[in-house]
Amino acid sequence: MTALQPVRGTRDFIGDDFRRMHHVATTARRISALYGFEEWATPIFEDTRVFSRGLGDTSDVVSKEMYSFEDRGGDSVTLRPEATAGLCRALVSNGLTQTNLPRKIFYTGPMFRYERPQKGRYRQFHQIDIEVMGAAEPLADAEVIACGWHILQDLGIGDGTILEVNTLGDAASRDAYRAALVAYFTAHKESLSQDSLVRLEKNPQRILDSKDEGDRAIVAGAPTIDPYLTPDAAAFYASVEKHLQRFGVPFRRNARIVRGLDYYSHTAFEFVTDRLGAQGTVMGGGRYNGLVEEMGGPPTPCVGWAAGMERLSLLLEDGGLTPPAPRAVAVIPVGDAAEGPALDLMQALRRAGVVAELAYRGNLKRRMERANRIGARAAVILGDEELAAGVAQLRDLDAGTQEKVPLAEVPARLS
Repeated sequence: MTALQPVRGTRDFIGDDFRRMHHVATTARRISALYGFEEWATPIFEDTRVFSRGLGDTSDVVSKEMYSFEDRGGDSVTLRPEATAGLCRALVSNGLTQTNLPRKIFYTGPMFRYERPQKGRYRQFHQIDIEVMGAAEPLADAEVIACGWHILQDLGIGDGTILEVNTLGDAASRDAYRAALVAYFTAHKESLSQDSLVRLEKNPQRILDSKDEGDRAIVAGAPTIDPYLTPDAAAFYASVEKHLQRFGVPFRRNARIVRGLDYYSHTAFEFVTDRLGAQGTVMGGGRYNGLVEEMGGPPTPCVGWAAGMERLSLLLEDGGLTPPAPRAVAVIPVGDAAEGPALDLMQALRRAGVVAELAYRGNLKRRMERANRIGARAAVILGDEELAAGVAQLRDLDAGTQEKVPLAEVPARLS
């Protein structure tokens, strides 16, 4: 019988792979807590309208990549392709839009998109995500970026990434810029891809994010938004840059960043790397001031980012930064009479915070062989003679030394 394999575009996380993913999540959770973010959890699937209304019908996610289906009750539901829209829905449906704003939210979990699998990109993937909901000030934009930079630094991969920042302007800026882009891309209409022709009618700014090589050659000559920024929008972006400098976050301007979803305004940013091939963005986000309103709430300014955990894990692996597995202490009873006291000692070690294991069967030789196979740092050997004396043989498996230690002192010696 042929062994079953994971569904294409998914993968298992075992051993070092899992430790890297866990390390990314726990580091992000710890650092975001220092910035005052609280953790939320939302359902893996949502009403399809949460994403079709929130992400915009010109985004690739909505038009091509969502896992949507009709459930037995006839409702259209979607496996979440990203976290932000669901978090905005949760803010509204839990009645949190009028009190205790801003809300600072941390989130981690699996997402689902039907797209071509490649290095660091899967159809079931995992993200860490932070959002500030209810803050209109540019300081909030800079703070979420600084938090992301802090996480990358704490993971040890900050030096391998570069922060690129852009402004998408306010509504008046985008209207003027849209007219300029329509005029420019209409003049090149015959050379645009089919996707970009659709975007030209609905959201021409999204053409700037096209991955089509022919489109990218045209985009290279497109106007930037700077001449069309209102004074307020220009001042907002200048303030973001000023705060980033105060936070000590290095960055460079990239006027072509628009992000892949339709809900962004003002600040847009990406942390990019050249270590992962063509898909070089490891963290990205920006300001979105209309998404909560799309969910039925009041106008609520928000800013945040998401980071792919698989890509961050690849950077850890590339940098030799895989967290080591915790090394156990092997508890080894010799003879039937020692098994009960050995179990008691093993539990005492665990209560003291020591990883401890006891092989289910085997003589002293076989149990010592297992201790070596699992990379144990020490072995605690209990036999009739040790029990009679109230001691244990404590063997340091790294140094090769052995000594007798009173049973009551073993947990303290190993913790």
